[in-house]
This record gives sequence, structure tokens and C-alpha cells, in this order.
Amino acid sequence: MKQLTSLYRSLLVLLFAVVLPMAAKAQGPFAQYVKVAGSAPFIVADKPTLKLTLVDAEGNIIKQYGMACSVKYGPKEVRGDNKTPEGTFKINELLYAKGIPHDFGDGKGPIKDAYGPWFLRLDVPGFRDIGIHGTPFPESIGTRATEGCIRLNNEDIVDLKNRVRLGTVVIITADPADSY
Repeated sequence: MKQLTSLYRSLLVLLFAVVLPMAAKAQGPFAQYVKVAGSAPFIVADKPTLKLTLVDAEGNIIKQYGMACSVKYGPKEVRGDNKTPEGTFKINELLYAKGIPHDFGDGKGPIKDAYGPWFLRLDVPGFRDIGIHGTPFPESIGTRATEGCIRLNNEDIVDLKNRVRLGTVVIITADPADSY
């Protein structure tokens, strides 16, 4: 019994002296988001820089991708406003999107494979069809070109999809207030 008590005390000392302080001292470039995201990898979609970053639980970059987001600046308010939402969301569906068409309203009619191979749906309150997806328009990456979703190159959405899971936290940063 004495050995178990001693072992238990040693484990507690290890936990409070080593493990917990390490978790509290996230030092990566995205450390400010660690508390919001919890203890799992998460995504930061930065609208001002048009970069989407997969981040580990300590705030370090795992992988970074170029992205496109909404044509208009500011947070999404109503359907059809061509704005990307801002805030913290979770992936609630990993949808195989090959073959799904969409009419972008540009006079070209429905475009097959409009969302690339994957559509990672986000739990944006009041909006069902906001997500991170691929594109038939790779030239749009690095621009403000979408109706509100976040767009990645098709190779990048495949890579990202293979690195995330349902429930992965997605933080979408705000546009600068002076941009809208």
C-alpha cells in the first residue's frame, strides 16, 4: 500500500510540475488560439492574409495553404451577402463533393465539380452551406473571389481533409474594420 501511495504522489508531482506547465505555455505563432481550440489540432483561416493554417495543440504550424475567401469584406450577416463568417466554428461534415455542380451567377451556368473533391462543412449558425472546399478555379487562390466559403486548391483540400476530423475547430479571423 505504501508503494502505491508513493507512486501516486510521484505521478501527481510529475503532472503538476511538468505536464500541466508545458500545456499552459503554448509558444507557437498561433498560441493565442490554443485555449479556444482545446487540446487538438485546429485550423486558422486568416482573411487578411488569405492563408489557411493547420495548427497543432501547442500553436505551431503543421501546414499552411493559400486560400480564397469572400468577395466582400466583413462578417457574414445574411444569405447571399458574399461575406465569409468570422469567429470560431467546428467541422460538422466531411462531404465528398466530386460531381456537385454550382451556378456562380456569372452567366456560364452550372459548373461541374464546383467544390472540388471535398467540402468540409462548418457549423455556422443560420447558414447550412458554409465550408472549406476545393475549386475548379485555381487562379482564384490568394484573392477575394467566393460567395462566402473558403476555397483551397484541390490538392490542398485533399491534404487538409486527410489531416482533420469531425469536430476540428476552425477559427476564421476578422477583416480589418477599415476594409468595409
